[in-house]
Amino acid sequence: MAEQEKRRVAVVTGGGTGIGKAAALALLRDGWHVALAGRRQEPLDAAIAESGAAGRALAVPTDVTDAAAVEALFAAAVKAWGRVDLLFNNAGMGLGGALLEDIAVDDWKRVVDTNLNGMFYTIREAFRVMKSQTPRGGRIINNGSISAHAPRPNSIAYTSTKHAVTGLTKAASLDGRKYDIAVGQIDIGNALTDLAARMAKGVPQANGEIAVEPLMDVDVVGQSVLYMANLPLEANVLFHTVMATKMPFVGRG
Repeated sequence: MAEQEKRRVAVVTGGGTGIGKAAALALLRDGWHVALAGRRQEPLDAAIAESGAAGRALAVPTDVTDAAAVEALFAAAVKAWGRVDLLFNNAGMGLGGALLEDIAVDDWKRVVDTNLNGMFYTIREAFRVMKSQTPRGGRIINNGSISAHAPRPNSIAYTSTKHAVTGLTKAASLDGRKYDIAVGQIDIGNALTDLAARMAKGVPQANGEIAVEPLMDVDVVGQSVLYMANLPLEANVLFHTVMATKMPFVGRG
């Protein structure tokens, strides 16, 4: 039991690529045990190999839109290591700049199912595990994005769901208090991942212009997640914004 109490266990969704991978690597390098979840086995295995910490990592192919798969993800982490101390709720998707009037209903539902329903399923399962384990409690960090505050042009599905994530964070933060579960949100702007690389070539702005936007190293995001993860449960960062310093977010453009 003493060894289990010292062990720090994290579940990271979307853990095979981009921001999720950066967070998983940061946690593993800090000594955490990490269950990496994602739709595809290969990127999860590659991230674990890159970490050099295969003995503390577990690849769990998971579709977060499937509540039963989410339950199985947490069960796998508990079976391997006895508890879950952290959920980095990161899996998400967008529609790549689709015009509002051209969005198909099925595509809209796919974004909502991933970014909103999937986040709820993982929060719910984290609550079930964290409130029942000994020692009780844990931490949940939701990936909100800068889009939880302000939209980009042609981003209604992504932006709507990311605004909804803020509601999930606030409500879960309140409901988690009685179980010693701290819930916060990280809002990330222009981290250099495969999905964000297009910003270096120019993306639409609110005034209709196309502009190149600065990007920051994705490892900075991993370190931000690690900082939040390592706080004592008596403290919580409710909202943390980390962004490329000169990206067009603050001010009028």
